[in-house]
Order: sequence, then C-alpha cells, then structure tokens
Amino acid sequence: MGDVVSALREALGDRAVLEGETGGGAPDWLGGARRTPALAVLRPASTEEVSTALRICHAHRQPVVPQGGLTGLVHGADTNERTLALSLERMHAIEAVDPVNRTMTVQAGVPLQRVQEAADEHDLLFPLDLGARGSATIGGNIATNAGGNRVIRYGMMRENVLGLEAVLADGTVVSSLHPMLKNNTGYDLKQLFVGSEGTLGVVTRAVLRLRQKPRSENVAFVAVPDFDRVTALLARVDAELGGMLSAFEVLWDDFYRLITTPPAENRPPFATRSAFYVLIEALGGDEAADAERFQTVLARALEDGLVVDAAVATSAADRARLWAMRDDVGQVRRHAPVQTFDVSLPIPAVPAYVEEVNARLGERFGEVVNFVFGHLGDGNIHLIVGPGDREPETRQAVEAIVYGALAPRGGSVSAEHGIGLEKKPWLAVSRSEAEQAVMRAVKQALDPEGILNPGKIL
Repeated sequence: MGDVVSALREALGDRAVLEGETGGGAPDWLGGARRTPALAVLRPASTEEVSTALRICHAHRQPVVPQGGLTGLVHGADTNERTLALSLERMHAIEAVDPVNRTMTVQAGVPLQRVQEAADEHDLLFPLDLGARGSATIGGNIATNAGGNRVIRYGMMRENVLGLEAVLADGTVVSSLHPMLKNNTGYDLKQLFVGSEGTLGVVTRAVLRLRQKPRSENVAFVAVPDFDRVTALLARVDAELGGMLSAFEVLWDDFYRLITTPPAENRPPFATRSAFYVLIEALGGDEAADAERFQTVLARALEDGLVVDAAVATSAADRARLWAMRDDVGQVRRHAPVQTFDVSLPIPAVPAYVEEVNARLGERFGEVVNFVFGHLGDGNIHLIVGPGDREPETRQAVEAIVYGALAPRGGSVSAEHGIGLEKKPWLAVSRSEAEQAVMRAVKQALDPEGILNPGKIL
C-alpha cells in the first residue's frame, strides 16, 4: 500500500496527498461528525490531477472512495483503512455563468449554497435546495441525484444538469460539458454518473441549468382534517395556481406537535389541531397578481372544507418562520436514539402504508414513536422511528418493517438519499434481479477492477 501512496505523492505533490488523516464519512446525524479511517486522503486540484490519481490507483488496484461535502445519510462515502479518500474540496471554482443561455459551469467541489448565491447575483435561480446547502457540494448532489424541497416543480438534480465531466476508474476523462437543453445524439452519457454514488466515475465539472428568478413567493401553512382532503388539496392548488406550485410539504400531527412545543422554538401558527398540516409554496412572476391568486385559491379551499385553518405569510420573515417549522427536524433528538428513513411510493398508498408500519412497530416493540413528514407532492415521505437502541438486531427489525411494507405497494427504499452501505441489503425491495444484473454489467464495463467506491450500492 505504501507504494501507491508514494507514487501518488510523487505525481501530485505533498499538498494533494495527506497521510495520517481520516477519510470523513457519513455524519452521525444525531451526534455530530463521524470519522472513518483511510489509507490517505487525496486532494486533487483539477480534472487532470483526478485523472492522474485514478490512473495510478487503477494500476495498483487500489480502492478509492470519492467524497463531496460528507453530508450524505446512508454511508455512501465511508472509507476504511485499506481505501483512499478522494476529496474534491480544492476543486471549488465557479468557472462561468451565462445569463442568456441560463447555465453555470462549475467544479464539483463548489458548495450548493455558493451556486445558489452566484445565480442570484445574475437574477437567476438554481432551484435545488436542501438543508445541507452550505456544506453539500455539487459533485455530491450529482452523485446522489439529490432531491430536496422543490422537486415537484423543478425535478431532482438529474433534471438540473445539462452536461458534466467525469473521470473513469482507469483515468479516462469523459467530457460531456454540453450547455444545451436539447441534445438528442445517442446515449445520454451524463445520466450514467448522476445517482451512481461515485461507483462508475468521479464527477469533476458540470454545466448546470438555471431558471429565471421568481418575482413572487407566496407561502401558507394550513390544517387539513384527513388524507383524502390532503390529496384533493394537492390537485386543487396544482391546477389553480397555474404552474406556480413549488413545494407541497405535509406534516403528520405527531411531528407537528413535536416541532411546536417546548423546547422547540416554533409555536403553532393557529389554534386548530388537525390530522395533517401542509406547507404550500408558490413561485411566480407578478408579485401583486400572484398574491391575489394565491389567497383566492386558499379561500376556496377553506370554503370547500379542504382546509380548516390557514396561516398565510405576508413578509419574508413570515415565510422563514413557516419554513422553519418544516425544517426543524432536529427536534427528534428528544427521542434519541432514532432511525431515519427516506422512502417513496404512490401517493394514494401512503396512508395505508403508514398505518401498517405503525401497527407492526407497535406489535413488535410496544411503545414507539414514528414521526412522519415530507415532500408528499412528489410521493416522498420521511419516517423517524424511536425510541430504540443501537443494537444491530433492533435496527434490522425496524428496517424490515419499514421496507417490507413498501414491497407490495411498489415503493422505493430510497427517494432521495441514495443506497450507500445502509440500504444495500434492501435494494431488492425496489430493484428486480434483472435490473440489478444490468447495474452490475454497467459497473463491470466502466470499473472492471472494482476500485471505485467498492461495496456501495451493489
């Protein structure tokens, strides 16, 4: 192993090869940073240096774990004492912004928030948004096909990448940095790397699709008495807001009570108690007209009984307060240790799924909590189950209940977090044997020595 580190140091220099460092890895979401051992940490500063590093590693059959901002939740970037960590932290440049074509070319190590801010400076919007925006990198967002709060309108990361550059396991550079929205010239190679979690290649640069910055932003938090009316409300606002609907976040009552009672700092925006609460966001192009339409749509929903109470933001501070309730997931620490889940399934199947999971958890463990919330507009919900313990048997039993109830409903064990190590044992719930065989064939074709992020996904 020392031979490969010496070869890398000779080729890349001391600044790019750090020994005696940990490789980072997935954070302990409830307890801060979590470090995993690594043979060394590579810090290349360019695509050419990434290519050199992988060419040397390929020749030595040296396993490499690509890493971004280390904000993932499924241990997809974990290293061990036999693997090298390949960090793209030095590749953090925003290379170009084209306001006319509405594109931005960036290096993979730039944080998501910097991309958002750079787009805003040109009166444009990069719509991907998630809580780890300050640390999560564009390369990591691409590698995991990140989702977040506005998928219902703007899609996953996949829909916001026009072109990219990646380095294969043997050091070959595949550059598809195309800035066109329409490019129908055979296989769309960039899609091989989006969502591949660094197992097929290392993304080094990307051309991102930008949108016009909205001129209006309307947000409301509403109480809804049952799930049938939640889905009816979704259809109503999607149709009547004329394409402006950008977020439809649903909170079950248990989660709502958790985030609006001390020691949480949020307070209920109205006195009404209900089974469900929905945060609705609409982004548009005419501040006055859009606000009027938004209020009219909500008024009709109240009149028709779809909504039983509502709080409508009238300022940026109001909008921030309403979003703060949805984002205050850290309150679940009050019930630690807990297990977190990120699943998706057809929207009509959600209530029966949650009911089955709760019943089976109660039968198996007795007194438990299951906080449910998420991006219901795109069929993605999060479940946080506790209290529990950290024993493998307990964790596996909880996973069997949560994931097992997905199979007959055609659901996915991962809506937006990826597979990594944590969900690998459950991949068969969502991927058939034929699908997995194709995935293995692609992996074998692009990484025959199996050096890129070994053991993840498959």
